[in-house]
Amino acid sequence: MYIISVIILAILVPRKGNTMTLRETINTEVKNAMKAKDTKKRDALRLLTSAFKQIEVDERKELSDDDIIKIIQTQVKRRNDSATQYKDAGREDLMQIELDEIAFYKPYLPAQLSDDELTNALKNIIEKVGASTMKDMGKVMGMASKELAGKADGKRINEFVKTLLA
Repeated sequence: MYIISVIILAILVPRKGNTMTLRETINTEVKNAMKAKDTKKRDALRLLTSAFKQIEVDERKELSDDDIIKIIQTQVKRRNDSATQYKDAGREDLMQIELDEIAFYKPYLPAQLSDDELTNALKNIIEKVGASTMKDMGKVMGMASKELAGKADGKRINEFVKTLLA
C-alpha cells in the first residue's frame, strides 16, 4: 500500500529538479510565519494563496510562476490604491496595514528596472518599431508591455514613452 501511495504522489506532484516553484516558496513562507507566530506575514501570504486558488478555480487551470507573478502584481497594485485612499481619508492605521502587506509581497516579484535601464530598453523598442511621434505610441506600448512585463509598471512605462517620443 505504501509503495502505491508513493507512486501516486510521484505522478501527481511533478518536480523540476530540486528547485521550488514560486507557489511552493510562498507556501513554505506561510508555514515559517506560522512557526514564528508572525501573524501579519502569515495573514498577508494566506490572502495571496487564496487569490491563487480563486484564479485556479475560476479559470480551471494550474498556475505557472508567470501567472503567480501577475497575480502578485495585481495584489500589490490593489494594496497601493487602497493605501492611497486610506491616506486621503486620514486613516493612517489602515494605510499602514496595506503597506505592510505590500512589503511581504515584494520579495516574490522580479527586480524592477532602474530609470536608466528602462530608458535604454524603451529606446531599443522605439528603434525596433520605427516610432518617431506620439502617433506611434500604441505600437511602442504594445511591444514594451510584452517585453518588460514584470520588470516595470505599465504606468511608469507609459510616462517614459511619452517623454521619449515628445
